[in-house]
Amino acid sequence: MTVANSPAGKRWHDMGGDLDHPLAGTIPKADHDFAIWEKRVDALVVLAGKKGVFTVDGLRRVLEDMGEDAFETMTYYERWVAALNQNMLEQGIYSVAELGARMEQVQARGTTYGEANDAHA
Repeated sequence: MTVANSPAGKRWHDMGGDLDHPLAGTIPKADHDFAIWEKRVDALVVLAGKKGVFTVDGLRRVLEDMGEDAFETMTYYERWVAALNQNMLEQGIYSVAELGARMEQVQARGTTYGEANDAHA
């Protein structure tokens, strides 16, 4: 799968050197703080990798197979958490049913859960 305006052989997620891509331009160099959930996703990816749940290649495989829409609509860490989840499901760490039940528990906490802790992260 290639982007219509990309050189032959490049997949849609390979934006390097494509100056016509809408996201091309100056890279912001100012430091910025990450949201607590982004820090947690990063930590989960590192821990899962160290535990041997998946490899960088496994993470990259899922990221690259997500499709162009994911790269256009999801943030960096949204894609990472989706790839981590897919790898965890594939490895049998938890099932879709277990994930769904846990998501219901988290949703039941409400929107203010963790706000006090987020300020100290």
